Amino acid sequence: MQKLWWHGKVAYQIYPKSFKDSNGDGIGDIPGIISKLDYLKELGIDIIWLCPVYDSPFVDNGYDISDYKNIASVFGTMQDFDELLSKANSLGIKIIMDLVVNHCSSEHRLFRQALKDPYGPEAKYFYFVKGKNGQVPDNLRSYFGGSVWEKVPGQDDLYYLHYFAKQQPDLNWNNRELRQKVYDMINWWLDKGIAGFRVDAIMNVAKDPNFNGLPPDDKDGMCAANKMTAKLADQAIAILKELKKETFDRHQAFTVAEAFGLNPEIMENFVGEKACFSTIFDFTARENFEKFPGYYAYPKADIKLYRDSNFKMQELVNKVGFVAPILENHDEPRSVSFYLDQKQQTPDGAKALATAFMFLKGIPFIYQGQELGMTNTHFNDISEIDDLNSKDEYKKCLNHGMTEEEALDCINRQSRDHGRTPMLWDSSLNAGFSTGKPWLKVHQDYLTLNVEKQLKDPDSTLNYYKKLIALRKSPEFAECFTYGDFIKGDTSDPDVICYLRKTEQLTIKVIASFKDENIALHNENNAQILLSSNEYNLIDGNSLRIKALSAVVLKIAENN
Repeated sequence: MQKLWWHGKVAYQIYPKSFKDSNGDGIGDIPGIISKLDYLKELGIDIIWLCPVYDSPFVDNGYDISDYKNIASVFGTMQDFDELLSKANSLGIKIIMDLVVNHCSSEHRLFRQALKDPYGPEAKYFYFVKGKNGQVPDNLRSYFGGSVWEKVPGQDDLYYLHYFAKQQPDLNWNNRELRQKVYDMINWWLDKGIAGFRVDAIMNVAKDPNFNGLPPDDKDGMCAANKMTAKLADQAIAILKELKKETFDRHQAFTVAEAFGLNPEIMENFVGEKACFSTIFDFTARENFEKFPGYYAYPKADIKLYRDSNFKMQELVNKVGFVAPILENHDEPRSVSFYLDQKQQTPDGAKALATAFMFLKGIPFIYQGQELGMTNTHFNDISEIDDLNSKDEYKKCLNHGMTEEEALDCINRQSRDHGRTPMLWDSSLNAGFSTGKPWLKVHQDYLTLNVEKQLKDPDSTLNYYKKLIALRKSPEFAECFTYGDFIKGDTSDPDVICYLRKTEQLTIKVIASFKDENIALHNENNAQILLSSNEYNLIDGNSLRIKALSAVVLKIAENN
């Protein structure tokens, strides 16, 4: 495998609105991020993925972009961004931006012009389509609920397409002029010095211009838009190959794509040396839930589901390239709350889960607050929820017979807002996030669950994350953790995650137990404990003792 600059790195996702507020307006900003760069350096971070900071009306928290070459004033200025880029680079930290080009904001200059002249040249940059038989063009359902079609103001039978909110019109990637405008914008940012992009919802760029719809998948008579996207993978790949050639390849950019529902047959187009991107996020665990029509139908997650999903992807790409393992992000609940039973949602549980995650093959992405073992925030009323998707899911729950209490309980398990509540820096007002009223509720346990407190505790989840990252990047073992094969271990026990990382010279074994009782295993080949999440995990003769809800990383033996 060709060795590239980003191999062996550890990445960290920042949701700027919730990371650190420097001016007391209750919203995180770029100067706030700058103030915490030393914290990230000490943690061991090499790459920061910065969620959108572009100009936006913030209908969807910045994923509705009105100007791709300007910074939203609530986050600061372009001068602030340049300072962030410079200071991060001086610390050896690369910045990647969020690339949101399936859609833009309805406030974007080109879309406003298209609305003024629905048959003019700018309208061709979007999808303006006539209705069929007095109805919308097809029956696809938006990711945020309702039809993907919105009537063009002042037009009797003309609609525009939006797979997300109606304020997020989809860009027409079938239009060559539109594609060139996107390429110019991407190259402008890369020329500025960013290291690459996280690429948002990119499989959705493929559209069938016939707009024939699909069979309904729920009682509303509509079908989820992602099911159409899944049928158009070949069309998307052709678009993405051109995108890479015209932009990423010219700058040796690092790119990580949000690409759901990929078939194994097309995986080489997304992972590996000939792929459209450097890597993709491993969403296989989450995809077990996305296939259901709503939160009301989601089954309970558990550690076996997380293990089996990750193992499946690891084996699929083992000889091809890297994926980007995750536990959580800004679109998901907190992993400790999502995958673990209530009694396991403790620092011990967080450490065991972190161990299982950190040594998978690929470039791990840590989400802000994950390193603290953050759990879900408790929302007392749907009015405390900001996320459009969660509000729509709440309505779905009610429409499917749930009481308001049951629907709120469902949101408290699944909402995307769990990943968006403010970062917990200390035990002062608002967890040290802001001196003003935060834009979203602060976690109920911030007095005891925060960075300042954990930095002082050598046994904290935060300090354990530092040990995990240091081991992964250590000179003696970095080659194995970066390029070593993944080999799954015994999967007969649903409460244990076990796998090997192996090179010709070295074998390392990772065991994470989520059992309620201690276990004893045979100590094969005189294994040596490299890292343990609990001091009571030890080797006693030929026996390896692992305490309940804990993990170990073992050096098995030098391979001959």
